[in-house]
Amino acid sequence: MLAVASPASAQSNPIGIDVSHYQGSINWTSVKNAGIDFAYIKATEGTTYLDPRFDTNYPAAYHAGVIRGAYHFARPSSSSGAAQANFFASNGGAWSADNLTLPGALDLEAPPSGARCYGLSTTQMRNWITDFYNTYKSRTGRDMVIYTTASWWNSCTGSWTGMASKSPLWVAHWGVSSPSLPAGWNNTTWTFWQYTSTGSVSGIAGNVDRNNFNGSQARLLALANNT
Repeated sequence: MLAVASPASAQSNPIGIDVSHYQGSINWTSVKNAGIDFAYIKATEGTTYLDPRFDTNYPAAYHAGVIRGAYHFARPSSSSGAAQANFFASNGGAWSADNLTLPGALDLEAPPSGARCYGLSTTQMRNWITDFYNTYKSRTGRDMVIYTTASWWNSCTGSWTGMASKSPLWVAHWGVSSPSLPAGWNNTTWTFWQYTSTGSVSGIAGNVDRNNFNGSQARLLALANNT
């Protein structure tokens, strides 16, 4: 794996986006032709919400040759980690060894409104994440990717280092030359870095999150194919 690089110097590595229904209709062929190698696509939230554009985006990205993965927005206050992992795996978050599918990602961040840590203690949050992880791995055979920020993770899990040896890290930190990392991960062990929320890509109207992969195209394919 490479050391932390700025967005400008990391462009020789695979570059990606993440999207949900907020991006509206996407021309995935244009996205691929613009040099996008991978995409994370919102599938689910909690145990009741299905992103209305997932069933269009997920196969369209695949057919355009974009390596894609699904992500789940965690709602730890509403149901158990196991319940949400099962909902995710049953509604787009499963994995297949087809050269174009990344392991599913668990989006752990503050909710749009309400308690930053969902009213859970750090111990309860750690147990919830472990419950999700164990269930997702049982269902898919893969370690889930964790999407988070250093500030959310460290405050809501109590700077827990227990997932760093299990889950690839997708860290969000915008407008900096290198990301601050949650407890347990370091400069050589982050996997994806969401470095802006105001990127632009051909085939998508308006802003889109942009991401770097911390390694080569071969390493990205190895992550996709569990090799």
